[in-house]
Amino acid sequence: MRAALPREHRQQAEGRDMRVLGIETSCDETGVAVYDSGAGLLAHRLHSQVAMHADYGGVVPELASRDHVRRAVPLVREVVGEAGLAIGDLDGVAYTAGPGLMGALLVGAGLGRSLAFSLGVPAVGVHHMEAHLLAPRLEADAPAFPFVALLVSGGHTMLVDVEGVGRYRLLGESVDDAVGEAFDKTAKLLGLGYPGGPRIEALAAEGGPSELRFPRPMLDRPGLEFSFSGLKTSVLTALEKAGGELAAADIAWAFQEAVADTLVEKSRRALAAAGRERLVVAGGVGANRRLRSGLQAMAGEAGATVHFPRPAFCTDNGAMVAYAGWVRLAAGQGVQGDGFQARARWPLAELGPA
Repeated sequence: MRAALPREHRQQAEGRDMRVLGIETSCDETGVAVYDSGAGLLAHRLHSQVAMHADYGGVVPELASRDHVRRAVPLVREVVGEAGLAIGDLDGVAYTAGPGLMGALLVGAGLGRSLAFSLGVPAVGVHHMEAHLLAPRLEADAPAFPFVALLVSGGHTMLVDVEGVGRYRLLGESVDDAVGEAFDKTAKLLGLGYPGGPRIEALAAEGGPSELRFPRPMLDRPGLEFSFSGLKTSVLTALEKAGGELAAADIAWAFQEAVADTLVEKSRRALAAAGRERLVVAGGVGANRRLRSGLQAMAGEAGATVHFPRPAFCTDNGAMVAYAGWVRLAAGQGVQGDGFQARARWPLAELGPA
């Protein structure tokens, strides 16, 4: 039976440091971390399933779920020990409740709620995209509110105006493929394998300008929406016309340039539309160095600042879940009991403030 966070736990959240365990199992990475509200991040571990899914060219949900079952508990033990704690020293447990693959989410949700119930501490289900959005606040130069967030991952591409935790206004999002999907699909066309993002970036470093130029989708019209499905078609057309005469590295370079230019310009427009001077970038594609340099140059020209999490925290990870969970627990939004919920789809706009 779910219940509101008891008063004694609210007082604990307000009166002393909290140690929160974070569990991330939304897709193909098992992430676990311990965050201390006073000392910061104590320990984190990540197991990636990339090698397992590479043979299939993408994530196989059933295989992902089974691997989370194998990895999650051992990772919890390792991380708690690395943090110098006993399991009973935890003050709360946070787990990714959605959005994501339902089977994978249920592994983390079941483990998180069971562990919290056994310890008699509150638990909180974390929104995956909110965790990404708050990840840069784990860094020493944590951005202050308000800011515009560019969330770029395998499943999401969106611009969000952020006034505070849970106070989000969607400015624009992809009308078709997310940018991470575009990288994966293009990499497949080039025979690079999965995941596509780092492979295209590596190949693009060997290429350079040529007669090839891909379109910058939706930059010729007002608004902050994105569309990346056409880029895959453009790459396919270029490959067919070239007949092997155009170097794959030059195609990768041109594709990466098109993506980066599009994201940079849309981010510029979003800062102006929202009247903000800070841009936060989160999600796996945020690790792309060409995108980072483009956004930093744009921010300098616009008199703004841009904040990135460290590359390890761009992809899915337990640290961002532990931090986002602490924020919600400290606001008295944890629950106790033996029930739990996971949501494959969960609009960010449905979140309330902390």
